[in-house]
Amino acid sequence: MAKNKLPNSECPITRTMELIGGKWSLLIVYMLMKETKRFKELERSIEGINTRMLVKELKQLEESGIISRKVFAEVPPRVEYSLTEKGQALKNVLVEMQSWGKKFVLV
Repeated sequence: MAKNKLPNSECPITRTMELIGGKWSLLIVYMLMKETKRFKELERSIEGINTRMLVKELKQLEESGIISRKVFAEVPPRVEYSLTEKGQALKNVLVEMQSWGKKFVLV
């Protein structure tokens, strides 16, 4: 292996993208930055996402420890999603991405 090459498994950017690189992942995190939301609230607030994809992305984010899922023993069942400490740590990244997008993409 060349001196300056890192194996993908050791590259922090590659590993991060494996956790949050889904098409909808960062948008879901962004929606949860301000408040805890129920499934249908998330689904309504993300234009273009379908139910199956939202379920898949939420499961992946939960498995990665970025969001937490709280189920309430009610009829009908209520499920709420919120950011974990690990997910909260992404706030600064998203704020910087938002600033960059406003400056260079939405010109």
